[in-house]
Amino acid sequence: MKKTLKIYRLLLVQNIKTLMEYRIDFLTGALSFIIDQAVGIGFIFIIFSQIPQLAGFTLEQIVFIYGFSLIPKGLDHMFTDNLWSVGYFIVQRGDFDKYLTRPIDPLFHIIAEKFQIDAAGELIMGIALVCLSAGAANVVFTPLSVLLFITAIIFASLIYTAIKIGTAALAFWIKVSGQITQVFYMTNEFAKYPTTIYSNFIRTVITYIVPFAFTGYYPCLYFLTGENPLFNIGGVVAVATVLFLIALFIWKRGLKAYESAGS
Repeated sequence: MKKTLKIYRLLLVQNIKTLMEYRIDFLTGALSFIIDQAVGIGFIFIIFSQIPQLAGFTLEQIVFIYGFSLIPKGLDHMFTDNLWSVGYFIVQRGDFDKYLTRPIDPLFHIIAEKFQIDAAGELIMGIALVCLSAGAANVVFTPLSVLLFITAIIFASLIYTAIKIGTAALAFWIKVSGQITQVFYMTNEFAKYPTTIYSNFIRTVITYIVPFAFTGYYPCLYFLTGENPLFNIGGVVAVATVLFLIALFIWKRGLKAYESAGS
């Protein structure tokens, strides 16, 4: 345990040094995320300039859902972005060998190795949108709702991480799985809006197959209406837990199937 903490501290210091050396890259990356999401918000305003409501939701409620969805995505991006490297080149090049020679869990090592601070752009935009829209959307924050809000954010982030772990682990068998991760990850765009605006097929996919609806719409539905906390909040916890356990299972099986560069 002490060795693990020591290595983690060293990796954290290394990440901070890298950040200080590439401050311009960080600012450029964070600004690009803010601009990208600002374009998305602009699109919403254009839609609402033509209609008063969208599937029964007001502009402020849509903005609240949009902003909320950015927070777990940003947290996952900030802390676990190195998982993309596993699917794209770490396994293919045989670089994964080094993680097996260190006295630290390989998955933890990969995650801790890279801290993607430019994800702050997503977090800043998400938090700002939630704060600005909450009042107009009639969201009332009580001690209980704040606790549920934090819980939903944490487990929604875990959904993103679980999907990345599970799909990245496929590289242990097929060498390159980054494109598969990308296909799954692209569906997170649907999480920024109410599922009721989509067809039954898309609604089923983002709720039960690639459950990104639990990273935005469903928890927000509770905060906006107070309805069905067992499904809207409890569902986030349940889905994230099950998905993460499945992802860990795939990862561990993948480790056993991994063939090093010298094989």
